[in-house]
Amino acid sequence: MPRGKPEQAEHIIPKLREVEVEVGRGKTVAEAVKKIGVTEQTYYR
Repeated sequence: MPRGKPEQAEHIIPKLREVEVEVGRGKTVAEAVKKIGVTEQTYYR
């Protein structure tokens, strides 16, 4: 899979918050990160 340009902080922070909200609603981290389009490994990095 080709790698694109790194995301900018202005784009990353809202995605991370979205994962936090989804996890707070009872979803697993795997389900939440899939929704924003990244892998768990990328999320934890």
